[in-house]
Amino acid sequence: MRFFLSGIIAVVFLNILLVPPVRAQSYGLGFYSHEVVQDKRTTLDLSLNNITPKDNLEFAFDLSFIANQQIYFGYILRLVGDDKQNIDLVYDNQANTKHFKIIIGEKLSKISFNIDEKLLYDGDSWSKLRILIDFKKDKLTVFAGKEAYSESGVHLKQSAGYKMLFGANAYRKYQTTDLPPFKLRDVKVLQNSKLMALWPLSEWQGDVVHETVNQNDGKVTNPLWIKARHRNWQIEKEFTLAGTATLAFDPVTETVYIVTPDSLVSYSVSKTPQLKTAAYQTGKQQLIPGDQTLFNNDKLYYLFIDQRAVATYSIKDQKWDKSFKNMPLATNTGHLNKFFCKTDTSIYTIGGYGQLVYKDSVKQYKVNSGTWQNVKVKGDTFTPRYMAGLGINAMGDTAYVIGGYGSASGQQIVNPGNLYDMMRFNVKTKTFKKLFNIDVKREDFVFANSLIINEKTRTYYGLIFPQHKYNSNLQLIRGSLDKPAYQLVGDTIPYLFHDIHSYADVYYCPHSGKFLTVTLFKENEQTKVKIYSLLGPPEPLETPVISDESINYILWLSGVMVVGLGIAGIIVSRRKTAQRRHQADQVIAEAAAINHHPVPEAAPAEVYTDANRLHSNKNAIFLFGDLQLFTPEGNEITKYFTPLLKELFLVILLYSVKLGRGVSSEKLNEILWFDKSEKSARNNRSVNIAKLKSLLDKMGHCHLSKDTGFWKIEIDYQEIMVDYHNYLNIVSNKSKLNKQKILQLTDITQRGNFLSNIEYEWLDAFKSEVSNEITDSYIQFAGSVKVAEDPEFLIKLANDIFYFDPVNEEAMILKCKALSFLGKHSLAKNTFENFNKEYKVIYGEAFERDFHSIIE
Repeated sequence: MRFFLSGIIAVVFLNILLVPPVRAQSYGLGFYSHEVVQDKRTTLDLSLNNITPKDNLEFAFDLSFIANQQIYFGYILRLVGDDKQNIDLVYDNQANTKHFKIIIGEKLSKISFNIDEKLLYDGDSWSKLRILIDFKKDKLTVFAGKEAYSESGVHLKQSAGYKMLFGANAYRKYQTTDLPPFKLRDVKVLQNSKLMALWPLSEWQGDVVHETVNQNDGKVTNPLWIKARHRNWQIEKEFTLAGTATLAFDPVTETVYIVTPDSLVSYSVSKTPQLKTAAYQTGKQQLIPGDQTLFNNDKLYYLFIDQRAVATYSIKDQKWDKSFKNMPLATNTGHLNKFFCKTDTSIYTIGGYGQLVYKDSVKQYKVNSGTWQNVKVKGDTFTPRYMAGLGINAMGDTAYVIGGYGSASGQQIVNPGNLYDMMRFNVKTKTFKKLFNIDVKREDFVFANSLIINEKTRTYYGLIFPQHKYNSNLQLIRGSLDKPAYQLVGDTIPYLFHDIHSYADVYYCPHSGKFLTVTLFKENEQTKVKIYSLLGPPEPLETPVISDESINYILWLSGVMVVGLGIAGIIVSRRKTAQRRHQADQVIAEAAAINHHPVPEAAPAEVYTDANRLHSNKNAIFLFGDLQLFTPEGNEITKYFTPLLKELFLVILLYSVKLGRGVSSEKLNEILWFDKSEKSARNNRSVNIAKLKSLLDKMGHCHLSKDTGFWKIEIDYQEIMVDYHNYLNIVSNKSKLNKQKILQLTDITQRGNFLSNIEYEWLDAFKSEVSNEITDSYIQFAGSVKVAEDPEFLIKLANDIFYFDPVNEEAMILKCKALSFLGKHSLAKNTFENFNKEYKVIYGEAFERDFHSIIE
């Protein structure tokens, strides 16, 4: 017991040291108003029954208005007692009047007031309102902040039950669809100062509003959960443009500019969001894919970096000052960073990539003279790179550059890799200063083009994404300018990444308090534009990532405290390891038996009803590579799975898809809760099954059942693409393999190995089987094709086999013969020699055959 308590103290102490203070979470309920049709407006119904008569009754809540809406008019609250009497709080937007009014019955009361508009419309501020009914004194008082407004002789009678109807409602004679766009939180009812009910309105989703005192839950229709808007990116606009496009942003008007060859497209989020297109008065402008645009002082600067030229566009006059023709088809300085410095009225560019070379150069364009020059920099070494994030201070004389991809030599062929240093560039001294390196505990990533810098709080926001994936995701992070710690905030955004064909940037709107992410993807001479928004401050997804250098001392200090716990835990750990090994052996044995279970074979057309489904981020479950689940709307919900829910999901899914019958409760207990009592395991299973059902409901055409006595995930494969199911359909009948099916199998596996980033002991059998089945399928089909018929395809097939088995003898022979047939003898010899080296490392001896015997 002493060791146990010491361990708890150590863990608590470690958490206190590691977790930095963060801002209070944003929560509440937003109300859809006149901006949507009546059926889509928000209703909140809270009831309170069995009220004992007392001297007074108080209703309190926090209120704020949603900014940038057109109509502010209607009912905020209708308080109905015993269905006989009502007190209404309304907002009247007529000029020269006090806007907030109280209605009692069918008459306006004498109570009316205003709330400071700066406070009312500030996204981070809330106004506290209290409605106090004093039955003894026959008096109604409304408290708004520090002010109080009263009326006596209101003749209100005590009721046994009350309904609080916020926003629109369809309740009997009190129904209404008029309401202003407002936000609400912390609804309370007090009687003689005693708290009787509290609805915090802190939910993420759903139509149930939880009450914390007596579990007297309420209902909401068409909710706009504030917490979700601080965590879930929302699509603002999606459209397609002809040709190449670049981005720029004006934070004052909160306008995104999209420069195209023939017109300027603008999207403003202030007031009423609107998309506008203005054709150039000067005719078409040739754009180079990969070049960039920058906004400053009502002008756009399009940077022809390689040509050391700039075209300036007047937004007011809709004219370019110069145009260019017969320009290159692509830039040699793609994904560079740029910024505008007010102190010397110059544009600076840093880094970039082109012609297999990463750049470290800093270039300056002097706006007033229209001249370029290379900047000789001093200080710490800036590694050549592209795909870094850059942000500036208010004057633009200090730039922060973080991350990217590059190499010390600048040559792509010489050991390129991800970079994670934070560099500061001082414009005045032309000096780079390395501040720190951030740690990456998971997957490698690069940055979208911009950082959002807040020098007051010494923080930055940036978008990261894994650049080695086509079906990638953008993730917002919040970090410190002074130390390596950073934190994931908000959920992910689907992002198709294909080098200079893709571009992403993040902006901050200071007036509306929104973050904007804009993505561009060019395909078939068209550019797809998507604009997403997230309310600030963003909600964190997890605890901060702390660098190794920051925690060395903490680990040393806390290590002294946890030694006792470690010693005490050895005995328990050994017992649990033995239990795990026993259940893992059982799973592997059962999985071996699974190999003989026939998979219901679908017709060939059912493997891919659409050739593009495997690359679609809608209605899909991916198990190859990273585990990912996408809803019909294209939202990835994998992030909502806790580690335990993820393992529970995978156990049931794999047993369902592979066996066709699912998994028993006993087997789930054995795998997931082997160290718990039967009752505790049952309770844990019930809670997590309910959570899993809720998450799968988001998918549609996919639900969890126990109709046969086994837990099974039922999936409509016509509606939901499951790559593991498609894989099984291909490998289950090797006698029917053809080139089309092999290409389909390669399409599945190109995302990565089966559940590549997930490790469970029970999963090893599944992983081993998948690897063997894929390799066997490739080899069996290769044996049916003569080298002379399709040598290029056989080389690709051999490479695919090496991906799963780097010392596969048959694949090596196949590749060597195909290369020799094509006359590429040196490549064939290199293939053999590389194979021989790998073989010797693994087996400790040289491969028994020589090269000439292989190709004969």
